[in-house]
Amino acid sequence: MKTRTKTKISAGAAALILAGAFGLSQKRVHARAEVDPDPSGSSSLPVAAFAVATREPLADSYSVTGEFIPYQEVELHAKVAGYVRKIYVDIGDHVRAGQVLAVLEVPELNAQVEGANAGVRHSNQEISRAQNDVARAQANHAALHAAAVRIQQASQARPGLIAEQELDDAQAKDRAAEAQVESAKSMLAAARQQLDVSKASASQVSAMQDYSKIVAPFDGVITWRYADTGSLIQAGTSNNNSMPVVKLAQSQLLRLRIPVPESFAAAVHVGDTADIAVQATAEHFPGRVARFTDSLDRTTRSMQVEIDVPNHNYHLAPGMYADVTLRYENQPHALGIPVQALMREGSQERVWLIGPGNEIVARDIKTGIETPNTIEVLSGLQAGDRVLVGNLASFQPGEKVAPKLTSLTAFSTVEGKD
Repeated sequence: MKTRTKTKISAGAAALILAGAFGLSQKRVHARAEVDPDPSGSSSLPVAAFAVATREPLADSYSVTGEFIPYQEVELHAKVAGYVRKIYVDIGDHVRAGQVLAVLEVPELNAQVEGANAGVRHSNQEISRAQNDVARAQANHAALHAAAVRIQQASQARPGLIAEQELDDAQAKDRAAEAQVESAKSMLAAARQQLDVSKASASQVSAMQDYSKIVAPFDGVITWRYADTGSLIQAGTSNNNSMPVVKLAQSQLLRLRIPVPESFAAAVHVGDTADIAVQATAEHFPGRVARFTDSLDRTTRSMQVEIDVPNHNYHLAPGMYADVTLRYENQPHALGIPVQALMREGSQERVWLIGPGNEIVARDIKTGIETPNTIEVLSGLQAGDRVLVGNLASFQPGEKVAPKLTSLTAFSTVEGKD
């Protein structure tokens, strides 16, 4: 009997315990319902990372490696053949325009100069002699003309006094003396012309003698020396295989030459900005397009573009390479979205928008400039629109989501971790 009573008491206690537990559970449910009246609401919606379409400056760019070359570079040849008597420069020397770099020894040219100078002196003497001949002819003509005039006057004063033969002889001598004057003047003019010829010949030979001096045509650096003292140098005008004396490069201003492919060539203009990074010197500076060939190389199908880079302290050396980012389209107020928000299917471009009520909306757009992180929207969006970024395939139009604003940097980091 005692055992049955004990068993009944235990069952009742269990029933009371279960009823109490059920009542406590119901209280907790009611309490939770008061805190969260819709347990199946937004907390159960998929989180959708979005970015806001904003106005910002965008520029289309092309990155390529370019090479620094001298603004000017020439190999200096001699115009006359001769031996190097003295060379004043060596590689690495900085020279100024007009500076004498080397002098050639040309003995036969010196003799030609002396002969031309002698010809000028001879012409001057011929002019002096011709001038004296003119003076003598003029004096003789003056005397004969005066005699002829007197005889003519006497014959007119007393007809028959002077024989006709004598009168004719006086007039003939007068005319002959006048012709002698003209002849002497012609000889003087010929002597003066010969002087001009002699001077021209002397100038030509002197100019050739000046070519025996190798002179720097511009400020620059001697980048190579081909000859030494005593070297025989052939004239550069008569021998295509003639050896130059030195090579001179203008390095205070460099040309940064870059090849632009055919697909971008039409968009390049003078004045376009560029970012230049020189790995050898760890420098980074801006530049502008100075000129371009406006034609394509048929071998490489590229157009050569040049950027002028000042190099006053010679810290950049010709032959160095630089990484150039050329900006050839610039939109200061472009409507931009992250590139991760764009979906392309053939020629169709589309984004997912988070519309009113946090529903996914499909929107076709037209794009423009595209950078590594941002793409320009030409039509289909407005500033402030919310576009989805990342996991686009997991959403469908009309689906409700829980929006979460994210920056492009944060999104890129998350994508990298995933």
